[in-house]
Amino acid sequence: MSKTKNASSLPKGVPSINIGIDAEDRQAIADGLSRLLADTYTLYLTTHNFHWNVTGPMFNTLHTMFMTQYTELWNAVDPVAERIRSLGHIAPGSYADYGRLTSLEDAPLTPPAALEMVRILVKGHEAVARTARELFPIADKASDEPTADLLTQRLTVHEQTAWMLRSLLEEQ
Repeated sequence: MSKTKNASSLPKGVPSINIGIDAEDRQAIADGLSRLLADTYTLYLTTHNFHWNVTGPMFNTLHTMFMTQYTELWNAVDPVAERIRSLGHIAPGSYADYGRLTSLEDAPLTPPAALEMVRILVKGHEAVARTARELFPIADKASDEPTADLLTQRLTVHEQTAWMLRSLLEEQ
């Protein structure tokens, strides 16, 4: 696993980072947040793709739901990236970075049927939740409350969204 770039070679006159979290823990947390950022951005892109390409009898419902979801995901990437920066590391920001770091598969080349889109998004939200949950013990051990709070917020959103999407797949 590639580590994120850090700010250990700060320009002359710039004070070193001294926020009460040692450099090794900041590196581990930044690495985990980079994976979370990649997962979030990948899921954002897939959700936006599905918003554009959904068809069928549930079009209006899913088109609107996917827009709400991709908007939430878009608004989530900045706080994750800014937390990485607060820890003194460079936030990944290229498709190459995200492709290397994400645990999610890319969206299918041909848009799937509406309910298959829902299934893919359920899996995506669950994967992002797992990525956030894996990082939580590292942040907790380092007493990194801001990261722990961010992870708790993300877990809440992804678990709730997965539940809501999954409910569309249940038989009546």
